[in-house]
Amino acid sequence: MTQKTERLWGFAVFAAVLSSAGLPIYIHAPKFYADEYAVSLASLGTVLFALRLFDVVQDPLLGKLSEAVRQHRGASVAVALAVMSAGMVGLFAVSPIGPPVFWFAITLTAVFSAFSYLTICFYSQGVARAGALGGTGHVRLARWRETGGLVGVCVASVTPTVLAAIGLPAFAVFSVAFAALCAVAWAMMRREWTGEKRTEGAGFAPVLRDATSRRLLFVALVNAAPVAVSSTLFLFFVDARLGALGAEGPLLLLFFVSAAAAAPVWGSFAERVGAKRALIYAMLLSIVSFSFAFWLGTGDTWAFAAICIGSGAALGADMTLLPAIFARRMSQISPNASEGFSLWGFVSKFTLAFAAVVLLPTLDAAGFKSGENNSPEALLVLSLLYAVLPCALKLIALAVFWKTELKED
Repeated sequence: MTQKTERLWGFAVFAAVLSSAGLPIYIHAPKFYADEYAVSLASLGTVLFALRLFDVVQDPLLGKLSEAVRQHRGASVAVALAVMSAGMVGLFAVSPIGPPVFWFAITLTAVFSAFSYLTICFYSQGVARAGALGGTGHVRLARWRETGGLVGVCVASVTPTVLAAIGLPAFAVFSVAFAALCAVAWAMMRREWTGEKRTEGAGFAPVLRDATSRRLLFVALVNAAPVAVSSTLFLFFVDARLGALGAEGPLLLLFFVSAAAAAPVWGSFAERVGAKRALIYAMLLSIVSFSFAFWLGTGDTWAFAAICIGSGAALGADMTLLPAIFARRMSQISPNASEGFSLWGFVSKFTLAFAAVVLLPTLDAAGFKSGENNSPEALLVLSLLYAVLPCALKLIALAVFWKTELKED
């Protein structure tokens, strides 16, 4: 195996950058603007929903663009990284120009658009690289990529809390550090984008005609929804339901460290028993562990920590094995993969749109207020949304995935 084939650490670092701009922004940004600029939850939810719908429309177009500029993909990736960095700095380090909710929308549009394009390029590039690895190459590459991504989530989720604890302007420093990390990731991945010749893609038709691909896209849609739900409501649940103000950082770190530690274990397990069986076990673990969250109340922080460990470990499989399974299918029916992963992004973004348009306005309608004392009825709605809804969605995803026929290597 050549040295170039072995060099997978660049994928891990690049994945860390992308993951830092993904879930952590959904966790921190709404609460940051609600607390700092008194933007209502309903307004934030409406903006996030509109941005997710925009993403749903633009992702297939970005997939086409990624394929059209394949010969110049390195330059396009550099531009997208610069746009994402600027959007992040504007979101957290620049005082809103005009109404805060408009500034929230503008800067997040830059972050999410660049994030979408980079994700499509990155995962389609991974299909080509995994092919050079042979055998279980897709799972092996996914183990590097998703472990790096989970490490990025861990660091990005807890960094603002640590920075605030030592007296620094947490989110401003975080956004500048993120921009610096984007430059490092570009340097480490720059050789991966070279030597690609543009080929005529077959569009979305091969993916949408394939029954297995359609089922995997549906599983991705429903399976990502619980993460979108729990990410959107995590800070509100810890603060208002558990009464554990100040414990958000350690709990987030515990959750994502559990995911990062479990990801390579799930990858190794999948190589022995098959990716499908391993992912089914992980989905069952997620449902069982997270179902206990509904019964938690004030002071149950240690019990919630145990739930974070179990559900975090299950997330490690979700983020490692399901993309690997889809990538393997793309290598069989749509080798260019850009269009396939633009559809993958499409369904993932839709779950975030669902979370934004349903959860925050529902909490607002129930009378829930961030940082204030809430009624038992409002807290019950929070618990139902945070704990029961994700388990129901996960059961649907498990049922469909169980019936999906896959050819294991």
